[in-house]
Amino acid sequence: MTPDLVHVIDDDAAMRDSVAFLLGTEGFAVRQYDSGVDFLERLEKPASGCILTDIRMPVIDGLELLRRLRAAGHAAPVIMMTAHGDVPLAVEAMKLGACDFIEKPFDDETLLHALRSALRRGGPVGTVDPTIQEFIRRVETLSERERQVLDHLVAGGTSKEIGRTLDISPRTVEIYRAKLMAKTQAASLQELVRWSVLAGLA
Repeated sequence: MTPDLVHVIDDDAAMRDSVAFLLGTEGFAVRQYDSGVDFLERLEKPASGCILTDIRMPVIDGLELLRRLRAAGHAAPVIMMTAHGDVPLAVEAMKLGACDFIEKPFDDETLLHALRSALRRGGPVGTVDPTIQEFIRRVETLSERERQVLDHLVAGGTSKEIGRTLDISPRTVEIYRAKLMAKTQAASLQELVRWSVLAGLA
C-alpha cells in the first residue's frame, strides 16, 4: 500500500525536521519545503496528499499560499499551523478553504489526528461531523452573555478587550468564559475556537 503523502511547509528548519521525523515513524511519506515559494515551484499537478503549512512565513504566507492553490484548482486538504494569538488568521484560513488548523506547540496526537482526518475526508470537516453537531447543540444552551463572550473569544479578543466591549470587568469575562467552556465541553481555548470555526459560528 502506498503511504499517505504529507507536504510540510515551514521556514523553521527544526520544526520541519521534527514534524517530518514524527510522520516518518508513523508511516507517512514526507516532503519538506522551506517556503511557500519553494512548494509552489516543486508542486506537481494536481497536488496529492495533504498540505501542512505554517501560517506565518516570509514572501508567501500560509493564507496567500492557500489562495493560490485554490485559484489554481488544487483541492488537496490544507492544514494550517498557527501560533498563539493567530485566531483571526485561522478563521480567515478556514473561510478560504483550509480543512483544519492546529496551534503551536501541539502534541503528536493532535497533529496525527488532524492529518488522518484530513486525508480520510479530503476536504473541510463540515457540520456533518458528529462532534461538531454535538458542539452546536451545546452552544445553543449558552446564555446570551456567554454567547457574546464566545463570539469575542473566537474573534481573538482578550479578557480585557472583551470586558471593555461588553462593559464588564475582565474578571467577569473570565467567569463567563469558564462557564461556557464547561457547557461546550471544550478542553482548551484552541479547541473551542477550532470547533466554532468548523461549525461555521466564527
